[in-house]
Parts: sequence; C-alpha cells; structure tokens
Amino acid sequence: MRGSIGSMLLDRLQQLGISRIYGVPGDYNLEFLELIERTPGIAFIGTCNELNAAYAADGDARMTGIGAVLVTYGVGDLSALSAVAGACAEGVPVVVISGMPPMHAIGSRALVHHTLADGDYDNVMACYRQFTVASTRLQPATAVAETDRVLHAVQALKRPVYIQFPSDICYVGIDVPPPPSAIVVSDPDLLAQAAGWVVQRIAQARQPVVLVDAMVRQYGLHDLVLRLCTQYGIPYAALSSARTLLPETGALWLGPYGGQASAPGVADYVKNADCVIGLGVRFVDSTSGYFSQELQPGALIDVQPFSLTCDGKNMQGITAADLLGAVGRNISGKQPARPALPVSPDHAVLASSGAQPWGQAVFWQQVEAFLRPGDIVGADNGSSMVAMLHARLPAGCSLLVQPVWAAIGYSLPASLGACLAQPDRRHVLFIGDGSFQMTAQELSTLLRHRCNITIFLINNGGYTIERMILGPQAAYNDIANWNYAALPAAMGGDAAAILSLKAENQAELDTALAQVAQHEGLAFIEVGFIPMDAPAGLDVMGRAVRRYDYGIETPESF
Repeated sequence: MRGSIGSMLLDRLQQLGISRIYGVPGDYNLEFLELIERTPGIAFIGTCNELNAAYAADGDARMTGIGAVLVTYGVGDLSALSAVAGACAEGVPVVVISGMPPMHAIGSRALVHHTLADGDYDNVMACYRQFTVASTRLQPATAVAETDRVLHAVQALKRPVYIQFPSDICYVGIDVPPPPSAIVVSDPDLLAQAAGWVVQRIAQARQPVVLVDAMVRQYGLHDLVLRLCTQYGIPYAALSSARTLLPETGALWLGPYGGQASAPGVADYVKNADCVIGLGVRFVDSTSGYFSQELQPGALIDVQPFSLTCDGKNMQGITAADLLGAVGRNISGKQPARPALPVSPDHAVLASSGAQPWGQAVFWQQVEAFLRPGDIVGADNGSSMVAMLHARLPAGCSLLVQPVWAAIGYSLPASLGACLAQPDRRHVLFIGDGSFQMTAQELSTLLRHRCNITIFLINNGGYTIERMILGPQAAYNDIANWNYAALPAAMGGDAAAILSLKAENQAELDTALAQVAQHEGLAFIEVGFIPMDAPAGLDVMGRAVRRYDYGIETPESF
C-alpha cells in the first residue's frame, strides 16, 4: 500500500491505541500538525508548554496504556525532557515525536534557529538516548522499518521512545506494509521449568506474600496476579508506585508496603515471609521507607518483565505474563493454613465539625469521606502524596502519583491527560502551592476542555516537604502567595461553570465539600494551613531524608 511518511506514522500510532497527541506547535512540526487535523480518530491537544505536554501524555498513558507528545526541535525537546525522564523512571510508555529542521538543513549543517548554531544535529538525540529505550531519525529510505522498530520497543519495554521527524518529509510517498506483530512469546521449555520453580516454592511456603510494583500496570497483569493470589490464598501488598492497581479490600489485601514506613504489622509480615513473590519490584528510597525493607535471605522470587530469579538461579526468555499464567494453571491442591494478616486500626472519625482543631489531620479525614468509588485521584509529590499513600481509598479508585521521579508539579498536567483519557470518571487532584506554581498554566487547558475535576490547592505558604527536611523557617522555602481561588476565572474559564472557593477552617471546608458534591465540571478549592502543618508521616519522611542526604538528625545540628 502506498502512503506518505506522515500518514504512515499516524496510522501506526492509532494501531497502538493512541487517539490524542499532546504538545505545542512549532515551525518544524506544523505540516505534521496540519496532517493530524485532517486525520479522523486522532486529536492534537495543545498545552501551554512542552514539559506539561509530556506530563499529560504520561497521565494519559497510565490510564490507557500508551501516550504521545509532539514537540519542535531543540527548545521543545529539552523542555519536555524532564517529563520524559520521569516516564522512563516510572515505566510509562510515551512516544515522543520531534519535528526537526528539514533534511537539506541537516545534510548541509546549516546554522538554523532552535539549534546551537554550530551545525551539530546529533546533540539532542544524544540527550534523549539517555532516557528512552529506542530512538530514530526518520528518513524516506528506512522510515517504515525504523518506525516499526521504535514502536515495537515502546510496546515491549513500556518506556518512552523518541522519533525525530524532519519537516520536509511528511508527504514523501512510500510503500507501507502491514505492521509487524509486537507479541513477545516465551520459550516454552524455559517457561515450564521456571513455572515449576515458582510452584514448588509456593507449595513449600509457610508464609508467602506477593509484592506488587509498577510492572503490573505496565503489562496489564492485574487479573493474572489476582487469580494467582486467590487460587493459593497468597496475600499481596503494594509499593507506593503500585497503589490501587489491585483491590485494596478483601481477605488477601495486606496493605501498602514501604519497609518500616508501612502500615502497622505489614513490614513484620513481609519480613517474616519465607516466599516473597516480587512483581517487578525495585526498592527505591521513596518506595522502601529509605531502604528499610527487610526480607529473609533467599525469600525473594524476583519476577521481572522478561526474566525470573529464584533460589539463586536466573532464567531469561520468559515473560512475566506467561509465567504468572503458567504458575496459576499448575497450582493445585487444598490451600494450606496461612498466618493471620495484621489488622490496621480504623481511622478516627470526627464526632462533629468542631471535635478537633483545624489542620491537616482533620482535612485528610474529611477527604477520605469525600472520595467516591471509581475516582481517579491525583496527588503531587510532598504533603499530598504522603497523605494519599496513607489513605484508605474507595473501591475502584485509581491513584495517580509519581513517587520515583518525584517531580513537583507533575500531577496537574498529568491529571489533564487522565481526564481526557477517561472523561466519564470523576477526577480529584490534591496539589501543594509550591507544586502548583510549577505547572499552573495547565489549569487553563483543563478549563478549555471542560474537564470534570476537583482540585484541592493545599496552601502552606511554601515548600512544606522541604521545610520538614531542612530550613523550617528559611526564606529559600518561601514562595509568593498567589490569589489561587481567582485563577480559574483569570485563565479563561466560564465563571458560571466554575466553582472556586477558599476554606480556612472546618466550617468553610464543610460548606465547600457540600457544594462540590453537587457540581459538575471544574471545582477549585484553596485550603489554607499554617506552614509546618502536614499530614501524618511527612515529618518521619523528612527525618529519613535528612539522615540519608546529610547525615544529621535535626536541622539544629548545623
């Protein structure tokens, strides 16, 4: 079949399930944008900058399985790069397309704008190679093969890829064959041997447990993991990078796991387990209570996307999906008795709105009651994420957080992508004032697309998480105090359709929550607290970071 390079690329993206491309127009990608406008089934979502576009693509990908972002060369590439690195760290498949100068400019090493004016057209590619699993510069002779190679990598490895698209080849005609299969198949003999190892370990285990990490989201393993746990009565716990991927209720839900930062009893249960089935587990500082995880020697069965390590033996050439399926098919017999799971104490319930003094302890209790089953809950790095990682979320909720890359400001544009990916669900975002100021422009895009989202702006007058680490009174942790509640109207929102409120005490919060419950569309609630007021757990986190980063117990040690 004949087609153009541009139409081939769009067809391949749609075949992957991409229906939205986030980005910013620039003079090297305009012709491709013209083609997008004329192509049914795929839409361009303009954002306020490329960093936010890549964050939005990340949020979309977490809901749908893959995202895409379009930038212009140089300035756009490097603006987006931090978000692309975050997607790489967190295992989020995002296709980055960069409209770059024309082939004749590249070939002649022309000194054009958006470059360093030194004739070097390889420096940006060198940057992206550090944070992507495949990259290419399209040329007419190899455009199809290179596109398929890169898109195979994003499907198989579930991390970002990068495509440079010279501006003058969009409509070059080429032969376009059908796309190749992207299915990765396990070696059947190795798979049978690996499954046998795992089945034997489970059968011998007195106290097994499954630890869930982001791999379950990346490869859609939810049903396979639940079937395995249910068939053999194995409890499961989730690292912070995997919260809400599996049901957080029921007899097998152990609780969130983060080393000694875990819920009561969870750390001890995992420590005493003689069979720990780790699903893509990476013990990062922020997901392990600063490396406080404790496992029995030899207890870990390390299941990675394409390998298994068990009892000191490593097996390549198998996929996690095939392995979990094979283990589930091979387990048989009566379930043995297991140790009782730890029971977490119920959260305290406010007797009345005046039962406790105003502060974040009260606020987060109210928030748990406000959330509904099926909500998509975003929480930015800092106070909001710590609170949500300790919260009990209703059934069917999805938690949108970035604990590994941990960039403040991530959650607002990521929530834009999540809103557009799943518009029929209610979206709720918790973001601090410092985080909000990083990416606040995308509030205007949420308004433009009439997203159904409630945003709680936590105003502590600065960087509370940093104050908890060092400098509780330091000026470097202060920020300008915006009139946050006035921003939705200032950013072009329809005043009649926006609910924008402030809450600085319990009565005002009660009133705000009652109004939000009846509102459809964007609601923005600025919630005010004193600077060092923080959710439970943030002070403990601050001390752990302080000890690890600086080797001191308290700021006064200076």
